[in-house]
Amino acid sequence: MRRLVSETTLRPRQLILPMFVAEGATQPRPIASMPGVVQHTRESLRKAAVDAVRAGVGGLMIFGVPQTRDAVGSGATDENGILNVALRDLRAELGDDTVLMADTCLDEFTDHGHCGVLDADGGVDNDATLKVYAEMGVAQAEAGAHMLGPSGMMDGQVGAIREALDDAGHQDTAILAYSAKYASAFYGPFREAVDSQLKGDRKTYQQDPGNAREALREIELDVNEGADAVMIKPALAYLDVLRAAAEVSPVPVAAYNISGEYAMVEAAAANGWLDRERTIVEVLTSIRRAGADMILTYWAAEAAAWLD
Repeated sequence: MRRLVSETTLRPRQLILPMFVAEGATQPRPIASMPGVVQHTRESLRKAAVDAVRAGVGGLMIFGVPQTRDAVGSGATDENGILNVALRDLRAELGDDTVLMADTCLDEFTDHGHCGVLDADGGVDNDATLKVYAEMGVAQAEAGAHMLGPSGMMDGQVGAIREALDDAGHQDTAILAYSAKYASAFYGPFREAVDSQLKGDRKTYQQDPGNAREALREIELDVNEGADAVMIKPALAYLDVLRAAAEVSPVPVAAYNISGEYAMVEAAAANGWLDRERTIVEVLTSIRRAGADMILTYWAAEAAAWLD
């Protein structure tokens, strides 16, 4: 009877698995702060992706970890860069069996760890960065991505990428806009996962954690620029923002259950303080209940196997 009257559903198709692939890796590298998550080799990425798709996940979000970096993140636009190579691998392996997504941001590829090109004073140059994002987006689409995830929080990024995709003949490549990405303390484990070179913070271009109305303005701007879906990141500390976004967004709303949220549950479960499976399902259900149509979570493949 409880199942019959349940108000919120959680299904494998609503889960997206973020995955990391490391250039030059000869075996998967465990990420200490994210137990169970690894930097994949190209081969282990293919195998894990196939397993996740068989489990029924709705999509895969791929992040690249290069061996070398430079000031402009040139590895992000290089057709032989690790992310673009991995996208080609997965598209060849999976075809259209899942939604293949790419992180469209420079932070993994720059030697300073910021999400954009820096100006002479060391600040992020928004307009110069848009030009690189446009090139990066086209490269990812040509490598096989079905959907791009611009996550750098640059003003105008969705419009710049959409125009570049259309001009290059990729009208069907979709954009998942990171419309509300907050300057959060919960990103720590992710920075280990991508070997981030960041010193300092990203408060000048990520959102203030105290602001909610700003998120709704950003969503409206991104939709007007051509976003096919919008994202709230992080998820758990921003469920109120997620609910507000879901109430007004004319396009699907995603939420990213990020690395710090994952790490807290894993640490508590490892110490016997929480029932791991029940906690994971409860966390994901809370994000769905708040209004997410889809959830990026490192538990995606595992949780998919638990859901009926």
